[in-house]
Amino acid sequence: MRGLRHEIRQESPFRSPEEEAYLNLQRTANILLQGLTRLLRDRAPGTAGMTPSQYNVLRILRGSHPDALTCGEIGERLVTPGPDVTRLLDRLEQQAWVERERDVVDRRVVRSRITEQGLGVLADLDGAVDRWLHEQLGHLGGEDLGALSELMVRARTPSDGH
Repeated sequence: MRGLRHEIRQESPFRSPEEEAYLNLQRTANILLQGLTRLLRDRAPGTAGMTPSQYNVLRILRGSHPDALTCGEIGERLVTPGPDVTRLLDRLEQQAWVERERDVVDRRVVRSRITEQGLGVLADLDGAVDRWLHEQLGHLGGEDLGALSELMVRARTPSDGH
């Protein structure tokens, strides 16, 4: 099996197992993100494409449907947090995939909700995304995927010093 050193044409060994693991994570995440970006760009109906961040926001809003969420609530749930949820929502609203409304109690609060059109766009993408994920990761099998997911959770959890 080809290793990362071969892929990036690095002659010398990594300085530590932590460095190698980190770089492997970064390379894998980047390759998968590029693939998802291409899929969404080519498959999102009725547009010049959709970004992974926009897709993420729509998935979050579908998960809360029919309830609406504030920008802060959406930001907390993003897989890859970004600084400008408002701008993402602006683009989604322009596509008529999201609608926004002021809170009736506190007019300063704006809530966003996925539209029927947004739900339809996600429904149209679901099969293609599922097939793509299976092509990319399905060969690992359920047990390895579970172990990989557990390792990723552990990598995100700070060590208690032991």
